[in-house]
Amino acid sequence: MTTLIVGGSGFLGTELIRQAIAAGHTTAATYATRPDATSQAVWYPLDLRDAGRLDAVMAEVRPHLVVNASSGGADWAVTAEGPVRLATAAIKHGSRLVHVSSDAVFSGARLHYDETCFPDPVTPYGAAKAAAETGILAVHPEAVVARTSLIIGYGRSEHERAVHELIAGTRNGVLFTDDIRCPVHVTDLAAALLELASLDAVGIHHLAGADTLSRHELGVLIAKRDGLDVSRLPTGLRAHSTLPGALDVRLDCQATQRKLSTTLRGARQFCTTPA
Repeated sequence: MTTLIVGGSGFLGTELIRQAIAAGHTTAATYATRPDATSQAVWYPLDLRDAGRLDAVMAEVRPHLVVNASSGGADWAVTAEGPVRLATAAIKHGSRLVHVSSDAVFSGARLHYDETCFPDPVTPYGAAKAAAETGILAVHPEAVVARTSLIIGYGRSEHERAVHELIAGTRNGVLFTDDIRCPVHVTDLAAALLELASLDAVGIHHLAGADTLSRHELGVLIAKRDGLDVSRLPTGLRAHSTLPGALDVRLDCQATQRKLSTTLRGARQFCTTPA
């Protein structure tokens, strides 16, 4: 099987490449700024806003599977329109598509969100991700759209770096005690994405960790795992900050987990071993 990882130079993309190659896939990947020189993937520069370049890459790679792990933040052209352009190209070239979405599509007004819940984003980023979901499934109904949460693992995630820098005093800020998510380990997420691609799954799926934690609780687990002084972690309330976005978003992944042999571990489990 030939697999194309869009956004392959990112944190999740790097792990997807590793697992795809380990599974025997002929693997290509795209990058926006620079490729991972240590990777065995064949690399292609790609901006999802460039339809001509996208079609050229798809025509050269001829992927059986495309996994979109790219991130464009709140940039509408990249985050909302780009994935729809990718879905259109996947249909044209006969490719299976798995798109990684986010719990940012939800407002936190509900206690739990399963796959049947409609998006109600409260930030520009969340709105762009929600628009991408709708557009992808409109043009490629057999695609998989997989929503996830905070991605952790190997000490390389943004949250793990923040914990180390906050304790070292090289970063300003706090870890919120009222910002609740369901962190997932990058190896579990990548494995689940590739497994969904191998099944007859279509439509919306949820891939998040089994434990519900605040960002501060997660920071404590990371600090203890890495032998850091937990007492140095500064705390605060997101409700008292000016940051936009939902406070409490809990993805219910039970329906998706029943389809998978991959176990989506909780942070209390995967943070008990060294990064």
